Amino acid sequence: MLNSRSLQNLLQVSGSGVIRIRPTFTPTSARLLLVEQNIAFSLPVLKHRGLRFSKLRTGGLHIHCSRWEGNGMTGDVTLAAAYPLQRSKNIYLVRHGQGFHNVAGEMDFGAYMSPEFFDASLTSRGWQQVAALRNHVRSNGVASSLQLVVVSPLTRTLQTAVGVFGGDDILNGNSTETPLMIDGVGKDKHKAVSSVGAPPFVAVEWCREHMGLHPCDQREPIRTYRSLFPAIDFSDVESDEDILWSATVRESQEDLIGRAKNFVKWILKRRETEIAVVSHSGFLRHLMSTFGDDCSSKVQSELHKYFQNCEMRSIVLVDKRAEEESKVPTKDFPGGIPSGADAPSDSVEV
Repeated sequence: MLNSRSLQNLLQVSGSGVIRIRPTFTPTSARLLLVEQNIAFSLPVLKHRGLRFSKLRTGGLHIHCSRWEGNGMTGDVTLAAAYPLQRSKNIYLVRHGQGFHNVAGEMDFGAYMSPEFFDASLTSRGWQQVAALRNHVRSNGVASSLQLVVVSPLTRTLQTAVGVFGGDDILNGNSTETPLMIDGVGKDKHKAVSSVGAPPFVAVEWCREHMGLHPCDQREPIRTYRSLFPAIDFSDVESDEDILWSATVRESQEDLIGRAKNFVKWILKRRETEIAVVSHSGFLRHLMSTFGDDCSSKVQSELHKYFQNCEMRSIVLVDKRAEEESKVPTKDFPGGIPSGADAPSDSVEV
């Protein structure tokens, strides 16, 4: 039986997160050390600068590490990762532009509790930030490559999404196309935004802000948004009224992380591979906290740093546990066309 004392006798962990393996133990895998014994005690998940234990349903123990030493072996075990391209998606994470609640909250955090900032919209500076990001994605090719825009169904995120990734402003109402946003939405009025040349927009509640207590994170009925943002698809939102937000209970961090993981599953099921996600600082922070355990501290800092208003961060999302055939067209080529013996290794020598 493996207990806490024998585990300590088996491994040594330095302050830098290096695992030193006792001479009597050889790891079965460099990246994943598997102790193939039953656990006689309850072992919670533990993180230690690159070291993480997790109990298996079978009673075994996984010890995840980013560096190991012992038995004459030493080295970094997660220098790089390789995955099939058709299992990956390019995701562009965007936090909304400055909202009126942000301005008030910077001066007094208690302002986030004020009903005055219910479903807060963008300020004039927020729209300036949107314009700056719009110019950026148009100049670097991101806008032209997008296949889908996913957006949290709150006014400030909807405004940011259409302002950054939508078509041109509609002047004097001269357009025969259904607009992404009508004229005059929000406290700081803005021109209508065209849907011409824009990718599809889908509103999803999975990527809403940390919910509960703060009126700025409570949404309008979906019927209201449909009238303000006619070209956005709200069909994935199950309830017209906001039944998720509570005036008395704050969503737990565990529930928020669970929601973020469900959002990732939803994204991975999509056929699109170039996707923009327009969301909120709290949600994005918790989403990104689920990634990077096996990365260096530098890469972790890049993943986990705070999102500024209208910041865009590009990541590659990989479906590492896919069990079904990929629906994404592959750029691979099977080879063996035309078929025949390989020479010289497969040729018969006489």
